[in-house]
Amino acid sequence: MSFSVDGAAYGRFMGRFSEPLAEVFADAVGVRRGQRAVDVGCGPGALTAVLAERLGAGAVVGVDPSPTFVEAARKRLTGVTILQGSAESLPLPDAGADAAVAQLVVQFMADPAAGLREMGRVTRPGGTVAACVWDGSAGGGGPLTPFWDAARSVDPSAAGEGPRPGTTPGDLGRIVAEAGLSLDQDASLTVRVAFATFEDWWEPYTLGVGPPGDYVRTLGPQGLVAVREACRARLGPGPFHLDATAWFVSARVR
Repeated sequence: MSFSVDGAAYGRFMGRFSEPLAEVFADAVGVRRGQRAVDVGCGPGALTAVLAERLGAGAVVGVDPSPTFVEAARKRLTGVTILQGSAESLPLPDAGADAAVAQLVVQFMADPAAGLREMGRVTRPGGTVAACVWDGSAGGGGPLTPFWDAARSVDPSAAGEGPRPGTTPGDLGRIVAEAGLSLDQDASLTVRVAFATFEDWWEPYTLGVGPPGDYVRTLGPQGLVAVREACRARLGPGPFHLDATAWFVSARVR
């Protein structure tokens, strides 16, 4: 799966949704000055930047397995510690954070329950573990739904991303329980993103990011045009906006 792209490509593809989501997510978690936070699967730093602004750069640690994302986050966020590592084996001591958060990451963890359990390990007793993932349920409200619906209308073999962990109603809560954490909130978060033109929306799909990027690479010239025009027929020439919904949970460390 293509998350080895540079941070700029990922930002153009998903940052337009993940950056506004980061603000809403941080509000829902309730992080506040004086706390220390760990951003697990920080990517190029969309959520990390919000945490650093609210808590101070020295109070935030970001962790990501991708070397290109680690490099991008370090360049972007002076004073924030950015480490390379996986969610299932965080390179951090026990109970050092007041909150461990994961935005748009649980669905890609090799072992989501182990990842959340590790987040609990690095968080003090009584602290918060929180996560959010895009809605991936059938006909759901995730930001990639228009693309996959259009792709399947012209290419029934386009599998989409399928039901990944945490992307269907209640599944994040199940993972929290499996990780041995005490569920506090189980809700949804929605952001609205405006696009001036169809091309503004479409162009990042050609950058090779994530499952859509993998799929686009398989298309020949005619297939690419067919999918693009099916998307245009659904969305129009612009301007338009899209609402994107993510499932959200927070839990207390025992």
